[in-house]
Amino acid sequence: MKAGSFALRNTKEILRDRLNLIFGIGFPVVVLVLLTAIQSNIPVDLFRLDSLTPGVAVFGLSFISLFSGFTIAKDRSSSLMLRLFVSPMTAKDYILGYTVPLLPMALAQSILCFGVALLLGMEFRMQIVLVLLVLLPAAVLFIAIGLLCGSLFTDKQVGGICGALLTNLTAWLSGIWFDLDLVGGGFKAAADCLPFAHAVNAGRFAMAGEYGRIMPELAWVIGYAAVFYLLAVIVFTRKMKSDAR
Repeated sequence: MKAGSFALRNTKEILRDRLNLIFGIGFPVVVLVLLTAIQSNIPVDLFRLDSLTPGVAVFGLSFISLFSGFTIAKDRSSSLMLRLFVSPMTAKDYILGYTVPLLPMALAQSILCFGVALLLGMEFRMQIVLVLLVLLPAAVLFIAIGLLCGSLFTDKQVGGICGALLTNLTAWLSGIWFDLDLVGGGFKAAADCLPFAHAVNAGRFAMAGEYGRIMPELAWVIGYAAVFYLLAVIVFTRKMKSDAR
């Protein structure tokens, strides 16, 4: 109940930030439309809708970290957090309260990407439902990264880290726009060590019906999500204790 009430409050705060909300949800759709236009003139296998859409959906999820990071950073910098610290809420209640409102938003963003892809000509398949489920660990990962950054940095710093750095890392190291094997070397090795390309691959395998290849990729995403979520809880707990003194 405590986490639920706090989650409701955070939902209202997120919905009030309409400009960032529209940009975060709408920008991936714009990218999808532009790359589909390129595909119609210069056919590229990587830009086929059934291959491109899962990747763009993962790219769109990177913007979710901005909302989680901004929300917690703004609360930390205000007197609201100090008042909340005297409540019976635990660190777990806070983290859940910040996480829960963002999961429906992440799901809605992914559904919008696939809805636009269908309008652009992608054939409807039942695998789309599986892709949406496969993308949920990626959503949790980006939420956790935002929570960790929001617990460590100010809202302006969060904007630079989650807005500029994280979205660019996701864009360039995920294999959405180009085949990582074509680059090879240290660049591909670095991409393989990070979760972004694995999240895209898991979505593409789910879309293609290659079910046996999903979990090896998804395991990377789940592992990273668990680590970042644990770090977010630990850091927030320490900040909570230090700020309450």
